[in-house]
Amino acid sequence: MTHALKTPDSSPGSTAAPKAGTKALYGGTTSRRITVRDIAAAKERGEKWPMLTAYDAMTASVFDEAGIPVLLVGDSMGNCHLGYESTVPVTLDEVLLLSAAVVRGTKRALIVGDLPFGSYQEGSVQALRSATRLVKEAGVGAVKLEGGERSAHQIELLVRSGIPVMAHVGLTPQSVNAYGGYPVQGRGEEAAQQLLRDAKAVQDAGAFAVVLELVPAELAAEVTRMLHIPTVGIGAGVECDAQVLVWTDMAGMTAGRMPRFVKQYARLRESLGDAAKAFAEDVVGGAYPAEEHSFH
Repeated sequence: MTHALKTPDSSPGSTAAPKAGTKALYGGTTSRRITVRDIAAAKERGEKWPMLTAYDAMTASVFDEAGIPVLLVGDSMGNCHLGYESTVPVTLDEVLLLSAAVVRGTKRALIVGDLPFGSYQEGSVQALRSATRLVKEAGVGAVKLEGGERSAHQIELLVRSGIPVMAHVGLTPQSVNAYGGYPVQGRGEEAAQQLLRDAKAVQDAGAFAVVLELVPAELAAEVTRMLHIPTVGIGAGVECDAQVLVWTDMAGMTAGRMPRFVKQYARLRESLGDAAKAFAEDVVGGAYPAEEHSFH
């Protein structure tokens, strides 16, 4: 997914109350792991649900306790945790390491591991080998890969082999070098028809859900009505079945300016910086450690 490299000056938004009921993905009382069957049932109920990225056990545990039903160990880790300029350099070993940490830090959320660039493009056999490692070594419950019609064969083999797949169409950030940036996808009749074909192809291949990234809201709504699997929007309007954000963008950890699709719900970067400065000033001034922090 596109990771916003910058942070706006907008104020944090309000949070909505969880849904009631034992079957709800968010706000439900089920303590077992969420599965792809639960995701399908939510589509049938017309229930909207949230998804966030996560890259470590501690943060993942916070989101799990908050009731977020699906956590994506995205290759967006390249931008917001590993210091890369894009998702392209991220390796499968890096995704494996962070995915295992997220799995260990959670009890209820469905953990989806991203297949990074170069780990599935060669074909179905390579995709199966990479996805199998994520399932066996990291313990994820599903994998995600980018591409519509061009990735249908990979999706089909993974699903036949027992590995649930979340697809990703629209803007596919691993293709940033081909796009020359991060433009909105699906504008114009020809592009819109291609996106519709891509969405239908991944559903026919067996994907249990599909991410729609940077797609006009009207087109995303049409895709959502057309498919029987859930759509997960990021910059794709309100009609998608679910919404996902990179957590560092959502919580205000990213510096600078944000794209228009991101809403900040906290200012963690500012809070963390204030805490670090307060600690430093106490150390320099001799206020920390105080008597109550010392042993005798």
